[in-house]
Amino acid sequence: MELGPVGIWSIGLRSEDQQARGEITEAAAELEELGYGAIWLGGSPGIEHAVPLIEATSRIVVATGILSIWQYAAEDVAAQHNALAKSDPGRFLLGLGVSHGKLVGDDYRRPYGAMMDYLDRLDAAEMPGSERVIAALGPKMLAASRDRAAGAHPYLVPPEHTRTAREVLGAGPLLAPEVKVVLDTDTDRARAIARGHLAMYLQLPNYTENLLRLGFAEDDLRDGGSDRLVDSVFALGDLDAVRERVAAHHEAGADHVTLQVITADRTQLPRREWRELAAVARES
Repeated sequence: MELGPVGIWSIGLRSEDQQARGEITEAAAELEELGYGAIWLGGSPGIEHAVPLIEATSRIVVATGILSIWQYAAEDVAAQHNALAKSDPGRFLLGLGVSHGKLVGDDYRRPYGAMMDYLDRLDAAEMPGSERVIAALGPKMLAASRDRAAGAHPYLVPPEHTRTAREVLGAGPLLAPEVKVVLDTDTDRARAIARGHLAMYLQLPNYTENLLRLGFAEDDLRDGGSDRLVDSVFALGDLDAVRERVAAHHEAGADHVTLQVITADRTQLPRREWRELAAVARES
């Protein structure tokens, strides 16, 4: 499955609102025309959220980034995937993750074991491992991404994590980190926008423990994140800043970098920014 060097990650392209569906499918078609290789749907989407985007396009890969294993039964996911693989081969990539205890609630337990059980059930339903990736941060889940999937889709990571992940994965498996982008050359304003987005993630242990493993300190995790942390997990500034960050991930071992544009207005799709960033996709 060919994802290309750069894709777009977006919660806004996954919607239950039928009135919003027209703009979403129009935006997906434009992303394909702009040259992006993949669209990653955030917000724990199901496969049904990918279908309208696949129908509205002809080439671009649509991926879940990520489908929560607690929210969707493995047998249903396998059946939907296999039907889509038959009707639209090579167009859908299943991204799986264990989500977070604070979001899942009382059902959240032994996340690594739960993922292994989920993969067993997918295998039993004859869903190919070559058409799924795992949202992996730590070494055990990265090893599972290598051994039981096509690769890994890490979220909220600097290039240093990409380098470590490639060492665990070895040559071959897909490595597709998500990178957050604020296109604003006013550094203070860009960091403020970034912190407004980042604050929620710094309440989730899966992310904070990974950042601590990477050498950040507890002080870096306070008040929406230190300048050091924000500057490490966001590309802030102009297109050159994004080019440099994408190149850093590619040099560290990433095959595909998926860009999540963060703006002050979270109610609108950042289509203007996607058009600007298309230059980075074409040059990568």
